[in-house]
Amino acid sequence: MRIKLVGLFCTLCFCFASTVNTSEGLIPLDAVGLDSIIKEQNNIVLINFWATWCRPCLEEIPILMKLEKELKESGFKLVPISLDEPESADILVNPFIQKWFPDFSSYLSVERDMDSMVSVVDTAWNEILPTSYLLNKNGTVVHRIQGSYSSEEFSTMILPLIE
Repeated sequence: MRIKLVGLFCTLCFCFASTVNTSEGLIPLDAVGLDSIIKEQNNIVLINFWATWCRPCLEEIPILMKLEKELKESGFKLVPISLDEPESADILVNPFIQKWFPDFSSYLSVERDMDSMVSVVDTAWNEILPTSYLLNKNGTVVHRIQGSYSSEEFSTMILPLIE
């Protein structure tokens, strides 16, 4: 009986994760979806992995939002992906975004562990957050950016790819 209940719980968690509320700026994303995003881009892309519990990530979000706004016309695209637990979307991540970053849209990984998502971009990821990957127009990673960076530091890496 206990095994059946555990199985039912796991099934419900999986179903909930696949129906994450997208009305408030969170878009559910799995590893296959991320791979598709990378392959379909013809832009300079910054994939940013973040979480609500990561203070440097939260300090970096306004910087990334500003960069995206400034460089969007130049073919730059920001792809933020929250690595918070998928089950926390409605109780934690959505309210957090609405309170602190109401103009911010982000993907939410629905993978069971962080490595499954990040390994699409980097199989040698060392679980440091924030971690960003700057991809050229061909979808090739040209920079792994770990830790918190300033707007100027990001611009120094992005601008040469745009020109």
